[in-house]
Amino acid sequence: MQQMDKENILHVGLCGPLPPPYGGMANQLNQLYQLLIQEGIQVSLVQTNVLCPYKIIQKIKGLRALFCLISYVQHIWNLAGKVHVIHVLSNSGWSWQLFSAPVLWIGWLRNTPVIINYRGGEARTYFNDSIKWVLPSINKASAVIVPSGYLKAVFSDFGIESAIIPNIINLERFHVKSTCRQMNPLRPHLIITRNLEAIYGIVTAINAIALLRKTVPDVLLSIAGSGPQLKELQQLIIKENLQQNVSFTGKLTVEEITDLYLSSDIMLNPTTVDNMPNSILEAMACGVPVVTTEVGGIPYLVKHEETALLTEVNNPSAMVKQISRLLNEPDLYRTLSENGVRDVQQYNWQGIKQSWLALYEAQRGLAELKGSKAI
Repeated sequence: MQQMDKENILHVGLCGPLPPPYGGMANQLNQLYQLLIQEGIQVSLVQTNVLCPYKIIQKIKGLRALFCLISYVQHIWNLAGKVHVIHVLSNSGWSWQLFSAPVLWIGWLRNTPVIINYRGGEARTYFNDSIKWVLPSINKASAVIVPSGYLKAVFSDFGIESAIIPNIINLERFHVKSTCRQMNPLRPHLIITRNLEAIYGIVTAINAIALLRKTVPDVLLSIAGSGPQLKELQQLIIKENLQQNVSFTGKLTVEEITDLYLSSDIMLNPTTVDNMPNSILEAMACGVPVVTTEVGGIPYLVKHEETALLTEVNNPSAMVKQISRLLNEPDLYRTLSENGVRDVQQYNWQGIKQSWLALYEAQRGLAELKGSKAI
């Protein structure tokens, strides 16, 4: 009887990156992995960002990539031989071809259902350029899941059927202060929690701080992240004489990010491309009002003047206008803070887990019906 119960336990394979670095996809996979185990589900994990164990191979870029790919494919082949369903966290570009497409073809060969959980904010651009390479693989998926209405619309435009299961926010970790949030409008603390890459528009935010400093000389901006733009951004700060106003924290752990939210007054998201950024949801969960560009999936995520303030992309003056509203309109500030905390409750695990569990069970039933080799 105990053996039968053990055999009936759902076994899910997860594929994707894990921290470090502490990016959105890596954090989501790490969180989902732990939550599924807590639900009594057997989980096998294949990590896509594992370092090569051999130092001599690490030094040779092309050889390193080939070694990692061969190792990854071998792990996926073995995974498909023992799980009921494989859940892949997917992105655009080479990430799709290297880490998602192989899983779909191996799953097809071994009759193991594969769920594609696509999360790339650049999906439309990528599909415009590469849809002929994407379709043969993605058509092998048993289900395509996206976290937002924005991506669902993009996939539909390319003839791909998808369903929405939102991102998960840990509301035990990201929470409001025990005391009422108060801001000093003469010395507000603003934050950005995005990687230092051009697509995230951090230059726009720094230029906005340069404008805002004319009326709020003691404004502070903390930028939490790492990336290739660091030197460029540092040079811009020196050029604008913002050394006393802008600082870089470097890449933070999830716990450190929480502390940063709780010490801040306003969160800026100046990005030029986005889907369903966890950083916005995390800030909202902590009661921090958000000023964000209105690109990609963001208008699907928040409502202007209700749960965030939306601004134009690459427009420092427009961003300053919305920041100034929060500094000068305490009722608006309080409304965004309270509405954000209330709205983000829909993204907790208790509200989302049934969608994932029902999908996994449906895929297990499909595999058993087909006589899967994995079962």
